Amino acid sequence: MAWMIGQCGVAAGCAWLIASRLFDHSSPFFAPVAAVLCLGTSYGQRLRRVAEVTLGVAVGIGIADLLTIVVGQGAWQVTVVVMLAMAAAVLLDASVLFIGQVAVQAIVVTTLVVPGGDVSRIVDAIIGGGVALVAASVVPGAPLRRPREEAAKVAWELARLLRSTRESADETDVGQATDTLDRTRETEASLSDLRSAAQEGLEVVRSSPFRRGHKQHVRSIAEVVEPLDRALRTTRVLIRRVVVSARLDETMPPDYLRLLDELTDATETIARELAANRSPEAAQQHLIGIAEATSDASDPLTLSAAVVLAQMRTLVVDLLELVGLTYSEASSLVPPRT
Repeated sequence: MAWMIGQCGVAAGCAWLIASRLFDHSSPFFAPVAAVLCLGTSYGQRLRRVAEVTLGVAVGIGIADLLTIVVGQGAWQVTVVVMLAMAAAVLLDASVLFIGQVAVQAIVVTTLVVPGGDVSRIVDAIIGGGVALVAASVVPGAPLRRPREEAAKVAWELARLLRSTRESADETDVGQATDTLDRTRETEASLSDLRSAAQEGLEVVRSSPFRRGHKQHVRSIAEVVEPLDRALRTTRVLIRRVVVSARLDETMPPDYLRLLDELTDATETIARELAANRSPEAAQQHLIGIAEATSDASDPLTLSAAVVLAQMRTLVVDLLELVGLTYSEASSLVPPRT
């Protein structure tokens, strides 16, 4: 955040300097305004924001300038100018951001600026957008590291859920199983953070020529979002069945508990590799071994055990996709039950 605040401040100053010194504008108010609005406080969709804000500011200023010359300034004039400016933006099928900027700049021109100005105000807005465009290409490494950090965080949480599931299944502990199920629902926030981080990272490598070399790295992390999501959903179903099993005081087969241990260990390996900025492929052979073990596991004696075994086999596929395999490749590595 400190970087973005500093970047906005420097961009605002540069926009003012360029408009006042190079273009000799006496009071280029709209140049720093456009620069700050374009950059915002996030790295995602900066190029789109630059285009929308610059055009929105320019359109709002232009419409307001023309109308204030005709109708003057005042309360009803503000009402008319804002309505007409926003209507024009809506007719252009503009985004919410664009429409908002048109309205705001129309208000500023109608209430604070002497009417009858020349095109310098629109030029100032374009200057601010241009400065923001250049500034947006300079980004720190944090937005590129954050996707991997968030992915590792989700993977660690998945491993903790699996370990807790194993313990509650072994001890037929209804309370622990229920608490674990509640924790799986809380992972939605972490997944949302991961999605945002991945999208932001992709936007950064697209917009910054200085970060293009990180494109494959960021894309590889973005590709783990959906497999992680599926793995968590599969785990949620598995845990829900363990809750039922514990309530019925059923005993889970010992080899199923060992499989849960192995799945936990493999997931921890994935989390460690992601946290260390390495490919999670290191867990692939371990997962293949687990897949083969599920085909030789003992026959389930209860419905809950059957569901748990089926979900473990599904989870192996999800985790194999997470380490880089396609769905067809991953599913082919899980042998049919013998």
